[in-house]
Amino acid sequence: MSGDIAMPNSHGRPAPPLAAIALEAARHGIDRIDAALIALLAARRGAAALAGGMKRALDRPLRDAGREAQVRAHAHRIAARLHVPGDTVDRLATLLIADACDRQSRSTFPPSPPAPAMTATASAFDPTNPSPAAALLRLLPPPARWKPVLRRLPQPVVEAPLERALSQVLQTAQIGPALDLVAGRRLGIEVEDLGIAVVLSWTQGRLRAVPGPAEASVRGRATDLMLLASRLEDADTLFFQRRLVLIGDVELGLTVRNLLDRMPWDTLPLGLRIALQRSARIARAARKAHRSA
Repeated sequence: MSGDIAMPNSHGRPAPPLAAIALEAARHGIDRIDAALIALLAARRGAAALAGGMKRALDRPLRDAGREAQVRAHAHRIAARLHVPGDTVDRLATLLIADACDRQSRSTFPPSPPAPAMTATASAFDPTNPSPAAALLRLLPPPARWKPVLRRLPQPVVEAPLERALSQVLQTAQIGPALDLVAGRRLGIEVEDLGIAVVLSWTQGRLRAVPGPAEASVRGRATDLMLLASRLEDADTLFFQRRLVLIGDVELGLTVRNLLDRMPWDTLPLGLRIALQRSARIARAARKAHRSA
C-alpha cells in the first residue's frame, strides 16, 4: 500500500497522508534546528565580542589571517566526518568570520555587562514566570543531544583539545611541581551526558592523554564539570550532592583534587577566567530552562 493513500479516521473523513505527516514533522525539526542555530550564533557573537576586547587590551590587530585559516580548517575537518559538502562549509565559514570581525570591531574592554533579559538569575528561570531568556536558552541543545555526534569523532580529536587546554592552565598556574607527586598516575574524566571518557597522566612536566584504564576517575555531567572548572561551585558541594562521583583509587583522586583546590585562580589569564565563568553560567542557565519547560 502506498504511503500517500489517505485512510479514513474515526469521523469518516480521510486522514492526512503519511507523506504529508512526515513532511510536517521534518519541517518542525528544521524549525527547531534553525532556532538552535540562531541561539548558538548569538553565543558565538558574544564570544567574538570578548575576543575583540581582549585583542584591544593586548594591542593586537582585530584581523588574524592565521586564526581565520585555522577556523576554516577546523570546520572542514568536522564537515568531512559528518559528510557536509566543502563548498557549504566555505560559505558558512566566510559568513561567520565576517560577522565575528564586525562584532569585534564594536566590542569594548572591559566587556560590557550582559543585558538584563539575558542575565542568568533564578527569577528569570522560574517555571511560573517564563522569560524570553528561558525561551532562548531552551533552544540550545542539551549536552546529551551532542553525544551521537561526538561518538563519531576519533578519540584523539576529543582528547587533544582537552589535553592542551588543561596543560596550559596548569602551566600558567605554576602548580606543576606539586603535581609531580602524582606523576605517571592515570586519572580519568568521564562526561556522562556527552559520552566522553579521557584518561590523563602528568608526565615530564605536562599533561598527556594516555590509552588504557584510569586508576581513579571523576564522573559527572558536562554542566557540573564546567561549574567545578570555573569555581562557580565547589567540589565538596558537587560530590556531597552526588553530582560528581569519584571512582577507583579514592586516595589518588582526593590527592589530585586537593592539589587543584590550592591552584591560585588569580594566576589564570583574565580572558580565560571570563570565558570559563560565562560558559558555565550559560550552561547552568540552559539546564534550568530545560528543566522548567
